[in-house]
Order: sequence, then structure tokens, then C-alpha cells
Amino acid sequence: MTTAQRTSPYQHYVYAYPHKTAYRPLPHRPALAGLWADEPKDALSLYAHIPFCEVRCGFCNLFTRVGAPDGLTGAYLGALERQAVQVREALGESDHVRFATAAFGGGTPTFLTAAELERLCDIAEHRMGADLRAIPLSVEASPATATADRLGVLADRGATRLSLGVQSFVDSEARAAVRPQRRADVESALGRVRDARIPVLNIDLIYGIDGQTERTWRQSLDAALAWRPEELYLYPLYVRPLTGLGRRGHDPDTGPGPDPAWDEQRLRLYRAGRDHLLAHGYTQQSMRMFRRADAPAQGADDYACQTDGMIGLGCGARSYTAGLHYSFDYAVGMHEIRGIIDTYVTTADFSRAEVGFAMDAHEARRRHLLQSLLQADGLSVEDYRARFGATPAEDFGPELARLTDHDWLTGTDGMVLRLTPEGLAHSDAIGPELFSPAVRAAMAAYERK
Repeated sequence: MTTAQRTSPYQHYVYAYPHKTAYRPLPHRPALAGLWADEPKDALSLYAHIPFCEVRCGFCNLFTRVGAPDGLTGAYLGALERQAVQVREALGESDHVRFATAAFGGGTPTFLTAAELERLCDIAEHRMGADLRAIPLSVEASPATATADRLGVLADRGATRLSLGVQSFVDSEARAAVRPQRRADVESALGRVRDARIPVLNIDLIYGIDGQTERTWRQSLDAALAWRPEELYLYPLYVRPLTGLGRRGHDPDTGPGPDPAWDEQRLRLYRAGRDHLLAHGYTQQSMRMFRRADAPAQGADDYACQTDGMIGLGCGARSYTAGLHYSFDYAVGMHEIRGIIDTYVTTADFSRAEVGFAMDAHEARRRHLLQSLLQADGLSVEDYRARFGATPAEDFGPELARLTDHDWLTGTDGMVLRLTPEGLAHSDAIGPELFSPAVRAAMAAYERK
């Protein structure tokens, strides 16, 4: 491993590869119709990005803005509808297009009013052709916006999963993470979610917050478990440039280097949380994701959202074909985000890809390796061979050998490559170690804004 990755297990959360900071403006702006012409379209994923929140948490580096002037959410949905019409036209004949999953994320989709959520669902169904009541539909929400009328719309339109960003049930920790909320309000929101009878409730929690101890971490875990959520995500706290916590000076990326004490605290809390959930009947799906053993099947989860055949609507959303990953411009700073949203809502022509990363055969292999190996089920050697005509060891022998040397990887002489429990704990160092030199160089050259 590199020196930085030997000293810190927290490099990057690899939720997509290549990372969006590796994307660049596409000089020829390829037409979507050409990009999708030869792609399989019988099991597409649909994602709609809603870049609005009632407050921006101190740790958040997602593409979102705080609040919306009068008329902006309606104008944004108008642009989303124009984009949907043009993207659907680019996909071609309807008989060959089918959506297998859908998700609304952000930001906070439930920042929209109930009527606006109805409109969003109409766009997905009537403009894109996604049958939301027949496929898994996941929606992100915050406690403050999980109101009964909004949840009622989502339940009626077919939502099968509601993900609630709680982060901590301890009020002082929520304040430390610049997540102003009270536990009583969180509990009320959880009650409304359960009343809405959406089949799967996911609760997000964060460890590594200033002042958090193993005792208070256990308090949050137990408070979440009291609701018997079908899923729980346990996230390590990251402090990134241009975020609220980053501006307060707590920024390891621009400071003197990794913080060993904080790293050890996060590892200790991760292991405590993992063991606690395993003891309470949850199975580990990845470093972050835990699913109750008797939870209903949801079809594709966060593993599948990276597969080819992803249609992203809205600025902040990505789309994936086999040969190109593309999106709109990306930023973290609030001023820049507002400018990108303002440009989006006045855009008339959505028929071309603007910003992206071309995927060659080598990057496709790395992506398959990453999105498989970082899951608890691991990587099927036979599946890899069937897709690429080689074994993972033939393509990535030195990288896999380093993981084995650290006792982070097993199965190199068998049918499934699988991270050990300690390997899963170090997923956020293992993932970046497997990035290609080209992707690392592009990320390093990215100018933050």
C-alpha cells in the first residue's frame, strides 16, 4: 500500500468509479442517441437528483444547495421534464426499453412538496416510462421533511425503500456535525415512516463525530434498532474541503496529514457498531451497509447502481454507458452549485453529454473489480473470466498480492475473492489503492470549486 494508505484507513468512500472529480468537459459533446444506440436497454436504472436541502450538514460535500427561492423547485422540475423527454427519445423504440430500478436522491428529494413529488413521479413514469409500482423505488429523506403528506405520496406511487439521514440520536453530536435536529423530532419522523408502510426503512448513522464515545455510539445504534429498520448504513465521518466542517479548520486533506487518533477512534467505533448489528440479526453487505436477516428482498442495492445502463436526470446525476460515464458540471462550493443549478433550469437542449470520463477495457475491468470486491459477497472469479476472458489475478496480480499480504483478502486460489473482516474495515483505503494511475492523476488535477 502507499504510505498514506498504510497510515490512514480513510482515503475515499468509493461509491462510484471513476470518481466524479476525474470527469472533464467532453470536447465533442457526443449525442445521447449515438451513445445509447448499441447499449442493452432491457434492465436500466433510473436516478433523479434533487439538489435542495433545508440545511447543509457540516460534513456534506454532495451536490446540493440550501433552500430555494420562490419558483426554483418548479423551474427545476420543468428542466428535469425537458431532459427526461429528450433522454427518452434518445433511448429509441419503447419496446426495447425497460427500467428495473429507480431512485430519487440528492440533496433531499422530500424537500419538494407533496404536489411536486407527484410531479417527479409523473416525470419518471410518463416521460421516462418507468413503472414505479412494479420496480424497486428508493427515496432519500431527512427527518424534517419526512412529513405525512409527502410520505403518503411516495407510498402511493410505489416507494419500496425510504432512507432517512439521522446520523446521530444524540443531540449534542448532531450539533457537532452541524446537523441541527432534536432526537424527539427524529423519533416522530420515524413513526411517520412506519405509519406510511413503506416496506424498507434505512437509517443512516455516522461515527467519528467530535465528542462521540463508544457509549454514545451504542445509544444511537440502540435507538435505531428500536425501530427494527430493514437496513442500516454506518458511515465514517469525513471532513472534506469546502464543507462546513472543513471551513472550521478541521480538514485532514489540507492539514498536516492523517490524524492517527481520529483514525483509531473511527476504526474502534466501526468495529463496535459492526459487532453490535451482527449480534442483533443483521448481515453485513459492505463496509457501510447492514441488512436485517429477515428483511424483504429489494432487488438491486448499492452494488447494482454502478452497473452499466444507468440514466441520471438532473444536475448532480450521473449516467453510465459501457463506453462513457457522463454528467453535468460538479462543484461543492455553494456559489458554484447555485450557478450550475441556474444554468440547468434555463437549458433547452439536453440531447448531448457535456462532462464525463471515457471508459476503456482496462477501466471497465478495474470498475468490475472494485464494485465486486468492496461488497461482502466478493468477486466471482468465474464471472470475471466469463466477462473479460482472463482472471483477476492475471489482470491485477500485484494489487491483489498486496491485499493478501495485509491479510485483507482471501480466496486468491479459489472461486471467490473476498475481503476479510479487517479488509472490509479498510475498504476506504483498499478502493483508492485500486484506482488506475490515469484516474488518480485526473482526480489530483481537479480544481476544487
